[in-house]
Amino acid sequence: MAEKIERVKTLIVGSGPAGYTAAIYASRADLKPVLYTGMEPGGQLTTTTEVDNFPGYPEGIDGPTMMVQLQQQAERFGTDVRIGLVTGVELSDDIGGIHKLTIDNSKEIEAETVIISTGASAKYLNIPSEQRLRGGGVSACAVCDGFFYKGQDVAIVGAGDTAAEEASYLANICNKVTMLVRKDYMRASKAMQHRVNSLENIEIKYNTEVDEVLGDQVVEGLRVVNNQTGEKEDISITGLFIAIGHKPNTDIFKGQLDMDETGYIITKGKSTKTNRPGVFASGDAQDKEYRQAVTAAGTGCMAALDAERYLATVETEKEVVS
Repeated sequence: MAEKIERVKTLIVGSGPAGYTAAIYASRADLKPVLYTGMEPGGQLTTTTEVDNFPGYPEGIDGPTMMVQLQQQAERFGTDVRIGLVTGVELSDDIGGIHKLTIDNSKEIEAETVIISTGASAKYLNIPSEQRLRGGGVSACAVCDGFFYKGQDVAIVGAGDTAAEEASYLANICNKVTMLVRKDYMRASKAMQHRVNSLENIEIKYNTEVDEVLGDQVVEGLRVVNNQTGEKEDISITGLFIAIGHKPNTDIFKGQLDMDETGYIITKGKSTKTNRPGVFASGDAQDKEYRQAVTAAGTGCMAALDAERYLATVETEKEVVS
């Protein structure tokens, strides 16, 4: 016998600071949200050892603990948190329309509103030593983790604006920054290149790639290779930052939601509204500029408020018609 289709007021897709904050606000607004965690419950912060820049934690907190606490707070107000992955989507184009989503290729849910908080995944080099030392000196966020390497020597991989900006940030707090560029030129804007070149403690190595990250438990050095000559060199560093881009986890919504060329969901103005009525996007799925836990939480709040106001408007229109 086929499983009965479930109807909910608000379905939150994805966990992390955006999803759980949306859940807290939606629960308190009596929207009875159901939240599906996705493949990585808690999002990127579950791979972050120390979070020192989220307000309210004067001594800092480790990422997994913070996400457990956010989940508990959401559940305290009545959020139904479920493990599961959205595998199918059929979004309505009508105001007051019902959105249909499939969970784990089996369960069907109809939702009056949908809040997308699927986040984005940092791109890594995917070499074994790099993956082994993630959280032990390998990071994809200089703004998040750079403070821990104050006064030390670090390296950053990347050649675009983000890499240049993060290299400049690190140069202000670290002793030396070695920037590894795979080609013989940088992709960053001229303005960003000038900024990097003006900082004396940044060394740029062109035609250079990571061969191996050195260290057992933490990063102790880096073996790099010149991709033109094959020559290898060991660099003494304590931190390695990967800045080769992020990929938003939005593929499931392609063809139904407006996105930019890299897959970030486009929202209207200062809101979290998408091109589909009753569908809202928050966190790193729609934010390629800031990508911080606190800004993700802020847009999660906005999405819940937008969903509440949308439902109130739909209800008012129904009353007028009747």
